[in-house]
Amino acid sequence: MHSHIIPEHLPDLSDKFGYGGFIHLEHHRKGFAKMMIGKQFFREIEENCWSPTKRLEDMAKNNIDVQVISTIPVMFSYWAKAKDTLFLARYLNDDIANTVRNYPKNYVALGTVPIQDVDLAIKELERCMNELGLAGVQIASHINDLNLSDPALFPFFEACEDLGAAIFVHPWDMMGKRSMERYWLPWLVGMPAETSLAICSMIFGGVFERLPKLRVAFSHGGGSFPGTIGRIEHGFNCRPDLVAIDNPINPREYLGRFWVDTIVFDQQMLQRNIDLLGKNRVCLGSDYPFPLGELETGKLVDSMNFDQETREFLLHKSALEWLNLPKSQFI
Repeated sequence: MHSHIIPEHLPDLSDKFGYGGFIHLEHHRKGFAKMMIGKQFFREIEENCWSPTKRLEDMAKNNIDVQVISTIPVMFSYWAKAKDTLFLARYLNDDIANTVRNYPKNYVALGTVPIQDVDLAIKELERCMNELGLAGVQIASHINDLNLSDPALFPFFEACEDLGAAIFVHPWDMMGKRSMERYWLPWLVGMPAETSLAICSMIFGGVFERLPKLRVAFSHGGGSFPGTIGRIEHGFNCRPDLVAIDNPINPREYLGRFWVDTIVFDQQMLQRNIDLLGKNRVCLGSDYPFPLGELETGKLVDSMNFDQETREFLLHKSALEWLNLPKSQFI
């Protein structure tokens, strides 16, 4: 339920819109492309990042039947003018919907929206759900200067609940990245902190309380949240004047109200998430096709002596509940 895809061809939107910062692709050799921000190299990607057929080959090697696909978070482009982000989002969403149309038994898609403008985001969300047939949307752990608790974003979450859209929260633009450029720390430290920021914001901001039918999944096993829930709850108890200002309910009450993936690379941590959130709230993820993901999808789950019921939840039942999709759709 956690993998990323990008169109094979991305136009240089900097030329179209007259300002820089947008990602485009340079196909510099067969099966490989450079992700470029203007003239600056960002990352090299391989064919499996855009080719549905190549992905199917890799999925077969890992015994994966269905993959939930969403854009690469660097494509969010919330920093841009909202109408320009909308143009990009529509381009990405049309491409990802086409992949699902061509391979309906193998792919489920999440769209992207210009959430820096909530009205535009809701319109594109409606198009994703009603016209393109997507299962929901992927959003970032914060939206520019807004945390997910910000009242300005609440109408978007309301619309997701009303439309039955699943939400997948993925970190990007990590906090403190300028002060920890060495050792890949933004990815190793910043990303887990970002995910905890998102979970805490939605809990303390009352989003889960006010929208009980909202279905939200968080990447990377919930980041640092599961390992610090004790501290988070203690802070709620000892300083409610600072913590409980928008929601008076103990954060531990929301365990089991959201989903996380299995991308934790540690048996004890995976077991903790199952104990903490419930086996029906942990879903197989991979972060495919990137190296920080689980390169052999399901290896961690397979390494543990789970009973059959737990395995079924981890491998498909939990994800299907989050997506609100029947298993029969893929048989």
